[in-house]
Amino acid sequence: MHEELAGNFRGGRRKGETDAGQAGVELDVDWGKLTNTDLFKNFWTHMMVVNGHGRNLSTDYIGDSIGGVQQIYGGRGNVVAHLVYLYAEHSFFHNHLDVSAGWIPPGSFFAASPLFCMYMNVAMCGNPAPTKYTEGARDWPSGNLGFVARVMPTSETYIMGALFAVSPHAFNGGISGWAWAQDGLGKFSSPVEVGWLPKFGKDHLNGHYKAGFGYDNSSYPDLLEDIHGNPWIETGMPKRYRAGRASAWVMADQMLIRNGDGPTNGLIALAGWMWADGHTTAMSHHIWAGMVETGAKWGRPMDSVGAMYQWELMSRASTLQQEAAVNAGVAFPSNQWGPVWGVQSHENIYEVFYNAHVAPGISLQPDFQYINRPGGSTVFHDAAVMGLQFNAVL
Repeated sequence: MHEELAGNFRGGRRKGETDAGQAGVELDVDWGKLTNTDLFKNFWTHMMVVNGHGRNLSTDYIGDSIGGVQQIYGGRGNVVAHLVYLYAEHSFFHNHLDVSAGWIPPGSFFAASPLFCMYMNVAMCGNPAPTKYTEGARDWPSGNLGFVARVMPTSETYIMGALFAVSPHAFNGGISGWAWAQDGLGKFSSPVEVGWLPKFGKDHLNGHYKAGFGYDNSSYPDLLEDIHGNPWIETGMPKRYRAGRASAWVMADQMLIRNGDGPTNGLIALAGWMWADGHTTAMSHHIWAGMVETGAKWGRPMDSVGAMYQWELMSRASTLQQEAAVNAGVAFPSNQWGPVWGVQSHENIYEVFYNAHVAPGISLQPDFQYINRPGGSTVFHDAAVMGLQFNAVL
C-alpha cells in the first residue's frame, strides 16, 4: 500500500493539495522449489497488479505535466486491477544467462535503479524521463509484449538486450493492461544496455555504471513539420512522419561510505543523462544528480535521507511547434507528457526527503520539492511543494 499527500503552498496555478496512491499485489513463484524437480530448476514467474486512485497535484494545481511531484500517479486506469507485468524468467549457466519473456515494463529493466523511487518526483521514479513516456519504452505500470536477455560474462559486468512489440495506443494493453492483442502491433523497439558493477575497497563499496541505446522502428508524426517541411499547425497540411526513434542514456551511482551490510546501506552519489529524438519526442534531454544516505549513524539505521536536482530540456521541435501555435492563434497541442500551458523550454526540479522507518514494513517520508519554471515555461510562478509519503509492505 502506498499513499502520497502533496500540496503546493507557493506558486503554480493555484494553491491546493491532493492525495494519490495505490494498493498492489505481487506474486513471484520459484517453480523449481514449488515442484521440487530439476525440470523447473531456475524457472520463475512474476506478476504484479495494482489498484490506483487519487488526483494529480502537478496538473490540477501547479500547471506542470513534465515533472509530476507524486511518483505514484498516472497510467493505472479506472479499473479494479491494472496489470503491471506478467512474465516468465529462466536462468542458465550458473546465472551467466538470464532470459525473461511476457508482459514486461521495459523501464524496469533498462535505465533502471532501485534508488530512483526513493525520490517522490515521477520524472525520476522508477525510470527517468523521457523514454518512459514513449510508446516503445514504457515504464511501470505500463508494459510491452517482449523478451529480455542478459548475459553476465563476469560477476561485475553484463550486456542486456531486448525486443518489445510497440503499441501505437496511449495505453499499452488498454487502460487495464490486460488487452495484449491490441490492433496496430507489428513494429518493435530494441534497447541494449551494458553495465559495470564494481565493489571497491575493503568495505565493498558498490557501484553501478550503465550506458544504453534504444531504437524503435515505428513511424511517428513530426512535432513541427508537415509533408513540405513547414509548421503543420500553421499550414493545416498533413504531418510529416519520421521512420524510427532513437534514445540513449548514461548513468552511475557509487557508494562513498558504507554504514551497514546491505547494498544501499551507506552514502551514495548518483547522476545520469538521458536523450531522446526531439523530432518526435517533446523532451529531448534529462540530466540529474543527487545523494542519498541509508543506515545513518544518528541512531536510526533504517532511515534514509536524500537530495536530488533535475534539469529537463524540451526539444527544439516542440518549442517551435508551440511558437507556431501562438502565431496561428490556436491552443497548444498536448504532448507525451500531457497538457501544455505555455511555450516550453526547460524545467528545474529540486527535491529533499527524509524517509523514517516507523515499524516493520512501514515508513513515512516527508518530502519537499521546488519546481522552477513549472511546465517548462514562465506562465506560472515557481512552485514550492510539501509532501508526505506513506508506504506499507506486508
